Amino acid sequence: MSNPGEADLTPISSTRELAEWFAAGSKDRADWRIGTEHEKFGFRRDDLSPPPYEPDGIRAMLEGLERLGWEPILDSGNPIGLKRGGASVSLEPGGQFELSGAPLPDLHAAEAELRDHLAEVREVGGTLGLGFAPLGFHPLARREQMPWMPKGRYAIMRNYMPRVGTMGLDMMLRTCTVQVNLDFGPEADMVEKLRISLALQPLATALFANSPFAEGRPNGLRTLRGRVWTETDPDRTGIPAVAFEPGFGFQRFADWVLDVPMYFIMREGRWIDCAGASFRQFMAGGLPDHPGVFATMGDWADHVTTVFTDVRLKRFLEMRGADAGSPEMMQALPAFWTGLLYDDAAQKAAAALVRDWAVPEMQALRLAVPEQAIHTPFRGRSLREWGRDAVAIARQGLVARGMGEERYLTALENVLEAGETQADHWLRRHATVWDGDLARILPEAAI
Repeated sequence: MSNPGEADLTPISSTRELAEWFAAGSKDRADWRIGTEHEKFGFRRDDLSPPPYEPDGIRAMLEGLERLGWEPILDSGNPIGLKRGGASVSLEPGGQFELSGAPLPDLHAAEAELRDHLAEVREVGGTLGLGFAPLGFHPLARREQMPWMPKGRYAIMRNYMPRVGTMGLDMMLRTCTVQVNLDFGPEADMVEKLRISLALQPLATALFANSPFAEGRPNGLRTLRGRVWTETDPDRTGIPAVAFEPGFGFQRFADWVLDVPMYFIMREGRWIDCAGASFRQFMAGGLPDHPGVFATMGDWADHVTTVFTDVRLKRFLEMRGADAGSPEMMQALPAFWTGLLYDDAAQKAAAALVRDWAVPEMQALRLAVPEQAIHTPFRGRSLREWGRDAVAIARQGLVARGMGEERYLTALENVLEAGETQADHWLRRHATVWDGDLARILPEAAI
């Protein structure tokens, strides 16, 4: 989850302004960029326990990175993030360490950014006895063993999540992801990109499956993180049918987001709990418990960040379906989506691949994927076969860009060739080399 942005106190006078907020993200092709986000679990190398915020934990990591040129982001006086250039470091609720990368022109720049970030994390973490492992779900810790970071918005969400799903707190505390943010052109281009990426998000979940363990033992799934998201607040998650309705565009999406229940607003540096209230009602009449507080564009921008659909439309498109994984897989994720969506011919081929998929089929596939991942049957084929088609299109798209970026797809192609996801790799290690000792996974997965 992102760090809080700068407040925009412009009053909202019409829903059209909300649609225009999304439309302002439209960019000329020459200005399209790639922004990668990746999370990892911290652990103490001496006993593998999750590090607290303090002492000698996550706060010390942030302060160590400050000495390398990062500027702190504060919440009630506590450092809860960092910024440098166009990139930021933020904390997930359980201390998962996230880099939200800068908008970059190509995948080579994204690789360099990832390499530099991991080197800095190793440098600072090494002095504190901390390691960091990118896995989709924490393989060892129980929910109550995870720390809570001192971010005001998380306290509000912590109270609300148990009211709207069985695994929302697990999502907050015990999951890690890798995501990519991509740009769009005019409204029609946004619509096509959003539909392609929503349809193919269950495939991405399968390809990047990397969470087969929980609380020290196999959990029976390939991606427990994928299952967690099916049990988290249905009002704001999943594959929204509205995106596939005739006439869908910026205005229709804004209308849908208006009815997603709120979590909070910020005033004078303080988070105000309004969990469950409708933003539409907030716009119309303010907040009953806070007279004189009315909706602003800054409130809208914050509210949009609380929409957790498998692909999130902001002023860019955010692909949200994948488990965190190895550095090679962290780089394969932006390569996959860039190849599909940043070349016209590839985008048209991807659109043709999914054109006749019905929304209920996609939603059913999303529910089925956590167990079998790429071996999940779909429309008479396995997702492994569908994955070969999609990755081939992505490769063609990257080749057409002419930058030599197609090499970043090799890790995905290896998954499809072997028929073995990262989860399968770890399950095999657990059953053979580790002889059932799951404590081995965090040191081996550490970056």
